[in-house]
Amino acid sequence: MTAGDTVGTALAATAARLAAAGLAEPRADAEVLVAHVLGTDRTGLVVRAREPVPAGRAEQLERLVQRRLAREPVFQVIGRREFWSLEVTVDRRVLSPRPESELLVDTVLALAPDARRILDCGTGSGALAAALARELPRAEIVASDRSADALAVAAANSSRLAPRVRLVRADWLTAFRAGTFDVVVANPPYVARTALARLAPEIRDFEPRDALDGGPDGLAAIRGLLATATRVLRGRGWLVMELGAGQGAAARELAGRAPWVWSEVRLDAAGIDRVLVARRGEEGSGDG
Repeated sequence: MTAGDTVGTALAATAARLAAAGLAEPRADAEVLVAHVLGTDRTGLVVRAREPVPAGRAEQLERLVQRRLAREPVFQVIGRREFWSLEVTVDRRVLSPRPESELLVDTVLALAPDARRILDCGTGSGALAAALARELPRAEIVASDRSADALAVAAANSSRLAPRVRLVRADWLTAFRAGTFDVVVANPPYVARTALARLAPEIRDFEPRDALDGGPDGLAAIRGLLATATRVLRGRGWLVMELGAGQGAAARELAGRAPWVWSEVRLDAAGIDRVLVARRGEEGSGDG
């Protein structure tokens, strides 16, 4: 973008540069960057397409484009990402929330609308906790993470989006008493360690490894949560957990052991295994 460009020509030129660099979604990324610099949204880009670019904005856009060309994720470049209609702050300390993770929120709302206490375990940016707090105003929402850096991001987001979320530094479920929660929701690391090097640079080089690395088979954290979540759940409580592609069968097999009495895998909009739902049985319960 140079002085004298219109918004439309600046957008086209930015998209062309990103495409030439081999980025997967050059037009969408260009729209995000240009809209951010101009303080508008994608609809505003259409409305303002014939307007000249304001003075000083060309240099700002160039700095952001250079970061994107270095494969920094576009949402880290602008410092925020929308999740559940909330504007969530993100940076290199946390995973950027993905649209497919909204299925976790949908699932909790469908299964446990009257839940009194919910734990977002491994909260990262705090996006899930904030969304649940917005939708379930009578529930107590606790968000935990073992990373102090992640909790700092979650604290900034919760203070702005959902101030009543309580943050706890904890290594998974070890800090919580037995029979504490009606629902545990989690988006654990689930990438097999051998696959980390094959991830897109935007993920591999810019998102925290401990939020990605699911151990040798990608199931380490999933296995651990299924083995320990029944302790902190009360009654016939729910575990709602994100999965990686192709992990549904293995996760259901793990959830087929007592005291889990029922489980299913829900698919995302692309038809990919995305969410495992498992229900705890009451003491002595033998069926679902």
